[in-house]
Amino acid sequence: MPFSQLREFALTALVGAGGALIAAMIGFPAPYLIGPALAVSLAGIAGLTLSIPKIVRNGCFIVIGISMGATVTPDILVAIKRWPLSFVMVMVTVTALLYVAAWVMQRFFHYDRTTAFLAASPGHLSYVLSLAADMRCDQRTVGISQSVRVLLLTISVPLIVTAFDLGGGDSVAQVIAMDLPMLLGILAISTVIGMLFLRWKLPAALLLAGTLVSISTHVTSFATGGVPSWLIVPVYILLGANIGTRFCGISLLEVRTALVSGLVVTVIVSVMAAAMAGTVSYVLDIPLDAALIAFSPGGLETMAAMSVMLHADPTYVGAHHVLRLIFLSILMPFALGRDETGPGKSATGVEDRRDL
Repeated sequence: MPFSQLREFALTALVGAGGALIAAMIGFPAPYLIGPALAVSLAGIAGLTLSIPKIVRNGCFIVIGISMGATVTPDILVAIKRWPLSFVMVMVTVTALLYVAAWVMQRFFHYDRTTAFLAASPGHLSYVLSLAADMRCDQRTVGISQSVRVLLLTISVPLIVTAFDLGGGDSVAQVIAMDLPMLLGILAISTVIGMLFLRWKLPAALLLAGTLVSISTHVTSFATGGVPSWLIVPVYILLGANIGTRFCGISLLEVRTALVSGLVVTVIVSVMAAAMAGTVSYVLDIPLDAALIAFSPGGLETMAAMSVMLHADPTYVGAHHVLRLIFLSILMPFALGRDETGPGKSATGVEDRRDL
């Protein structure tokens, strides 16, 4: 790692840790996610150059996956028989969120069709940005809108769950920390499998690998206990900081339209997702906190970490978010179709001079 990148990482970790400390002192829910996300976002907007190296970010995803899998017990697996209808509703919700949000982007903010659909995608950030890089669209608007979605949901979901006391009680048991040799073994196996999943281009490959390895060892009682706090807390802080780094180098004045459109669309899809989550919770008798996090169109890794922190059945949450990513991978090409507009241009082919 070059020294300049190492320096940026150290500064990012310091700012994130400071934000986590302040959030914990104030009493924020999920302080190790919200605090770093806010602190790093504000620091980036203020002009600091902050970043999380890819290798560190990937390591965090594996640890979060292991943490999720450690909550799975045979009793939880019995409850899976109630989930098929919930899975169907996730796909219905994703489709509705995408088309409604894209319509709002086109109708009220006058973005071209391709930009609108990419900016409106309710998740799968890396996939959406890859599509944007290979298509004729306003890439800056897509990136900003998606970043606003992830940051706003990271902040709002735990606040809502805590403020309205939506917890499902003791649905997720608290576990002791697993011993170090077992933890290192699971980390090593998860890393190898994660590399294979990356080669096969599976969505959320590293998170999925960690989850599957952890589930297989815990369900069979080969391993017991969860990820120790000395590891999971720094991982939460780095994950929150990583969300904030997406706002580095952004001028609020230059990108005001993209920020406003991203905020409006995020509020709309969040309300729609919450309504669907409430319906599923009522019909299937699923704790409302788990349903809200599972249907929230936030980042998979962030929502997974949040479910563990808020004790909201990580198995249910993780399964629904993985399905959301897989379904979006299939849905987006059909939704985009063929669009001939160029970068920064409207659907008519005229250069878009609107302030981003």
